[in-house]
Amino acid sequence: MRRSLVIVLVVALLLVLGFIYYALDPSQSGFFPRCIFLEYTGYKCPGCGSQRAVHALLHGDVAAAFHYNTMLLVAIPWIAVCLFAESRRTSNPRLYARLNAPLLIWLFLALILLWWLLRNIFNW
Repeated sequence: MRRSLVIVLVVALLLVLGFIYYALDPSQSGFFPRCIFLEYTGYKCPGCGSQRAVHALLHGDVAAAFHYNTMLLVAIPWIAVCLFAESRRTSNPRLYARLNAPLLIWLFLALILLWWLLRNIFNW
């Protein structure tokens, strides 16, 4: 019962956030927070542009989302697969174990750090 309630609340929260990101453009609205790292350093963090990318994706503009934050488009399918593996953790423990292998986690972290570096060098 408790797990079902958590799932319902998470889905409800995602729907509300999805509506907000669909209705309001983060590049036009003062409602959304700005990146503190960018404000203080002038460099983009790995997540910079994610809010605008989500807004673009919700409007079906994949090219704009790709322009705003390419890493987000890489991460979304990965997160979906990880959530699927989590939901099947007891029925398919091998899949869960493979996706949570330390080497794979370190590789994804390295990919994020590489993205962070390259997007600032080439101004992506």
